[in-house]
Amino acid sequence: MGSGETNVLERINRPEDLKALSIPELEQAAEDIRRFLIEKLSVTGGHLSSNLGVVELTLALHYHFTSPRDRIIFDVGHQSYVHKILTGRKDRFDTLRKSNGLCGFIKRSESEHDVWEAGHSSTSLSAAMGMATARDLTGGQNKVVAVIGDGALTGGMAFEALNHIGHEQTKLTIVLNDNEMSIAPNVGAMHNYLTKIRADRHYKKAKEEIEALLKKIPAIGESLAKTVERVKDSMKYLLVPGVLFEELGFTYFGPVDGHNLTQLLETFKQADKVKGPVMIHVVTLKGKGYTHAEADSHAWHGASAYKIESGQMIKAVGPAMYTEVFGSTLIDLAEQDERIVAVTPAMPGGSGLMKFAERFPKRMIDVGIAEQHAATLCAALAQEGLKPVFAVYSTFLQRAYDQVVHDICRPNLNVAFAIDRAGFVGPDGETHQGVYDIAFLRSLPNMVIMMPKDENELRRMMKTALDYDGGPIAYRYPRVNGYGLKPLHELEPLPIGTWETVREGETVAILAVGPMVKVAEEAADLLRSQGIQPKIVNARFIKPMDEEMLLQLAKGRYHILTVEEGVRKGGFGSAVLEFYADRGIYGLHIKNIGVPDYFVEHGSIPEQRREVGLTAEGLAAQIQSLLPRSARAHAARSI
Repeated sequence: MGSGETNVLERINRPEDLKALSIPELEQAAEDIRRFLIEKLSVTGGHLSSNLGVVELTLALHYHFTSPRDRIIFDVGHQSYVHKILTGRKDRFDTLRKSNGLCGFIKRSESEHDVWEAGHSSTSLSAAMGMATARDLTGGQNKVVAVIGDGALTGGMAFEALNHIGHEQTKLTIVLNDNEMSIAPNVGAMHNYLTKIRADRHYKKAKEEIEALLKKIPAIGESLAKTVERVKDSMKYLLVPGVLFEELGFTYFGPVDGHNLTQLLETFKQADKVKGPVMIHVVTLKGKGYTHAEADSHAWHGASAYKIESGQMIKAVGPAMYTEVFGSTLIDLAEQDERIVAVTPAMPGGSGLMKFAERFPKRMIDVGIAEQHAATLCAALAQEGLKPVFAVYSTFLQRAYDQVVHDICRPNLNVAFAIDRAGFVGPDGETHQGVYDIAFLRSLPNMVIMMPKDENELRRMMKTALDYDGGPIAYRYPRVNGYGLKPLHELEPLPIGTWETVREGETVAILAVGPMVKVAEEAADLLRSQGIQPKIVNARFIKPMDEEMLLQLAKGRYHILTVEEGVRKGGFGSAVLEFYADRGIYGLHIKNIGVPDYFVEHGSIPEQRREVGLTAEGLAAQIQSLLPRSARAHAARSI
């Protein structure tokens, strides 16, 4: 990538600055922006390939439209970095995805130009319809444009919005950014349809030439002109393998070269003249301008810090992440049981299933960005005697909640949920935090919920889920490294609903879930010098709980501290309180530690845990406050 004599980007501090630039200057700005992104993200990490692919598109959008009066809505937000640069935030890019820094997604509190927030895909078209409808009801004159990727267009919500927009004939513009990728390579009929359109770039020209030819026919030319629209419709079927968008009520433009500013701007002008909804099909190259990202846009979708010249990712060296442990263990189990089928909603790489797909291609189902479909698909697979494993991030499981309730839990089907990114997720922040699934799954009849304290316990939980025939069962695991434990040679299932005493102690019992077991042990080490020795329990089954142990703790009059990296309201701690209340056991001192009732923003996982008190120091302080004064005084005297 070369460099110009001047840096045009230095002259751009707000969208209005673009309108004074010539096309050659805009092209230079595109080069400057790519250089800026590659340099900045080499330090901070972030969504590189998706943003490199939309540089010219975003420049054209802000050149043609007038933000924020005109509403520019970005689906998901993976591709919003260029938008942030153009709207006055380039000086803050060193803080990207860091605590108190720039968010990696669109965030309304950051800028008036951020008109819609989304960390999950397929919401932009519904938002655009809402904003356009509000404009029409209030007599506004602003334009509304939604930018959606071909991957996000596979989501069911996007189809619902397309259907509504086309029916109402609402004036708005949809820019379909077609780069053949979401996070993983796209799948499905819509992907294949777009591929066919991309392959026939001569459609528009051929349509115009045939129409002109018809009008020139002597004698009957005028009568034919009266039926031109019908003939044009027939030509669409003749020349294009599918006319989905126009049949849905949209005026279709494309495919348009998403890296040609002149062509993009001319298409936007033409689209403005159309009365109803417009679909502009833009073809872009994910990772454009950086050789390494172009060669492997999947790996560079969400990049860690890297070396610019070599493209080498700078990653902390350590034990395997829980995701990797899940992937390798699932292969081992699938070797032994042919009933296992893995299902993922467009996350084979992120969910650790790439090697599984290579080993068992027919037993690996990627449904695209369609979590609802994935859940009900799993239900049907289970009903037919298979053992489906729904590998999904905690935050994305939210999108399939009705299907989990209605299609899986209600008929009590044997679906295993492998819930990745459970707990805090770090830089992706509030839209991706996996802190809600305990609360929304715990209330469902027939559901079993587990969380391991280490990677070997995850392996045993996976075996437990495979052997379990009592209905839906979930094992959730965090976005962190394991502890480097040697894998178990034989996997023994865990007795459902049993907890494990990790350390014996007196007076206080810490009931910890998942990675909080280690934090509880660290807190106990801090308290040892004060003569306080809490009992530490690995509460590995969140539902059902170990009722026998809970009764023993009550009988021993323990003070109880529950600790979870999930929301307090409706979480594991709430379940403990409910247990004692239901049995009329009162007088116990119980304190629940978890995520408070607000959205925790982006930063590192240690920073997020520190913010809510899920640290050894935080737990030690809570234990001290939980003890009666007499017990604390006795501990102090025993030092």
